[in-house]
Amino acid sequence: MNTLDQVLEIALQLPYEQQEMLIKILQNRHIESRRAEMAADAQQTLADFRAGKFRHQSAEDVITALRQSLQEPEA
Repeated sequence: MNTLDQVLEIALQLPYEQQEMLIKILQNRHIESRRAEMAADAQQTLADFRAGKFRHQSAEDVITALRQSLQEPEA
């Protein structure tokens, strides 16, 4: 397995245009990976909701709970 320093050293040996391409490829793959992670989290949350693991709340109740949690001191 290559270390980050090794990968960076190799990447810096690429021509400028290829370095730019590498940066764009890494950014796009990172974005896609994050999207996939968020989609999986959303699917799991929906499954949990449908399974009855969450109770129904009004938007007002949720906002009130969020505001209260922001005012609580950190443990």
